[in-house]
Amino acid sequence: MEPNSKYECSCVECKLKTLFFEKVDSNELEMVCSSKIEYQFKKGDTIIREGDFINDFIYLKSGLVKLTRQTSNGKEQILSFAKPFDFVSLLSVFSSKRYNYSVIALDDTSICLLALADVKKTIHENGDFAMNLMVKLSEATDMIILDNLEIRRKHLKGRVAHVLIYFSEYIYKSNMIQLPVSRREIAEYIGMTTENVIRTLSEFKKDGIIRTFGKDIDIVDLVRLRSISEHG
Repeated sequence: MEPNSKYECSCVECKLKTLFFEKVDSNELEMVCSSKIEYQFKKGDTIIREGDFINDFIYLKSGLVKLTRQTSNGKEQILSFAKPFDFVSLLSVFSSKRYNYSVIALDDTSICLLALADVKKTIHENGDFAMNLMVKLSEATDMIILDNLEIRRKHLKGRVAHVLIYFSEYIYKSNMIQLPVSRREIAEYIGMTTENVIRTLSEFKKDGIIRTFGKDIDIVDLVRLRSISEHG
């Protein structure tokens, strides 16, 4: 992890406090947040590298990232995407000494690092905090599992439609989206060829479902796109 910049930041006004630490008292919050550091990364930077030792608890404050694993033939497989306030280190932080995946910035991104030892100490001493953490862990794993299962049950057009709706409704909350990944990466994520993805997007455009402007996509007919996703 080689950030472009870092600085100390306070938890007092941070959304991390309300999202995650509402179950701790002021003394516990001070202990966990006293060493909290914020790092800035540029688009394309590797934030976590698969195989790195896990030393910190990482919280995505702003930006967008992809979680990837390297396959046996050396190719990158996208596991999921994460937006602000997702806990990108949760998948390995309590089950392994090393990360089992990489985290790469898809946009300019800032993260907060908390001392893992302090987080674990709070877990041992505060049951409500531990339970809240388990909920966050379950939400993160459920999202990846359910999203992948949902993609795998669909045919080609349904898979592409699913990805467009995912970015529209979950990431950007807008019908106008800028895909942060290439057509090739989409193909790898949904288990199809790049040519199939390009052809499907062209068919959606021809049918008046979307309009495209490079990486910018305007979803014109969300009802039809949802239908294709659900029945594809």
